[in-house]
Amino acid sequence: MSRLLTLERVGFAYDRRLVVSDLSFTLDEGDYLAVIGENGSGKTTLLLGLLGLKEPSEGTIGRSDALRSHRIGYLPQQLPEQRDFPATVREIVLSGRLNRHGIISF
Repeated sequence: MSRLLTLERVGFAYDRRLVVSDLSFTLDEGDYLAVIGENGSGKTTLLLGLLGLKEPSEGTIGRSDALRSHRIGYLPQQLPEQRDFPATVREIVLSGRLNRHGIISF
């Protein structure tokens, strides 16, 4: 199996405040990775770092050529622009059903 990802003593910080520190692991082809933890424990920060969207403040992240950025997707829970979106999930789902009745929703 080939090595896809190597983290050596990686840390991430926001405004010089360390939120993830001294993280080391390897991920080989065929491995599974589960990231679990309490709110605010650094899960999203770690994923952003693995994707190359956030640079580590310490340590190194090694990625193989097989783990190119265009082969990985990331869908955030919410974008800053969406915070005031004027519709609930229920309203959006219902609007998708209106066309079945010949009603244009938007």
